[in-house]
Amino acid sequence: MCSADSMHAFMKLLKNSPAGAVFNPWHHRDPQHDAAAGAPVIRREQLASYMAERQKATVILLAEALGYQGGHFSGIAMTSERLLLGHLRHKGLGPEMVFAPAPRRTSREDVKADGFTEPTATIVWGAMRELGIDPRGVILWNAFPWHPYKPDKGFLSNRTPTDEEVMLGRPVLLALTAYVPQARILAVGQKSAALLAAMGIAAPALRHPANGGAGLFRTQFAKELKKGRG
Repeated sequence: MCSADSMHAFMKLLKNSPAGAVFNPWHHRDPQHDAAAGAPVIRREQLASYMAERQKATVILLAEALGYQGGHFSGIAMTSERLLLGHLRHKGLGPEMVFAPAPRRTSREDVKADGFTEPTATIVWGAMRELGIDPRGVILWNAFPWHPYKPDKGFLSNRTPTDEEVMLGRPVLLALTAYVPQARILAVGQKSAALLAAMGIAAPALRHPANGGAGLFRTQFAKELKKGRG
């Protein structure tokens, strides 16, 4: 299968999000917080641009699930809208690291003037910058590719996906690996490690950067990248 076919299959599979307290940013509209009805289309386009620039990626960094402060509005895993809008330049992070076309916001400005920011996203992108990694050599993704939220809290909340939900991400991950067959997978957190184990894929497990794990994540990430170069 050529890369174009693999990417088409990947994008098509993203439509198959499970029912329940799950938001699909590429096919669902957030009526309370999206700026316009076309927000899902923008998020699809941004994900497609991000992926198109990473056909030669050598690493897939696989975390747990999309969050409301990240991919819910950006359409890209572990990537905040604030980064896309250029409001993290004081941290050395700019939208040109993500993809070349000018990004667009999908959240309403009166919800968050500078767009939502996600701590994990900032840590991961910051680690790539600090380690001198070409960000186009890394694809950020999640074991459960959609956004699980708490039903009683609404879309601006996160919940841990169930083990059964995580396994639903398998076809999407397989399509992603078909798109970048040369890429090694690094697991970030226990949920992603469990999915990979169930798929029979051996992958190093990195400490999740949240809850005080940023330092260890950077150290382990650097070590694994060094191994890959060796």
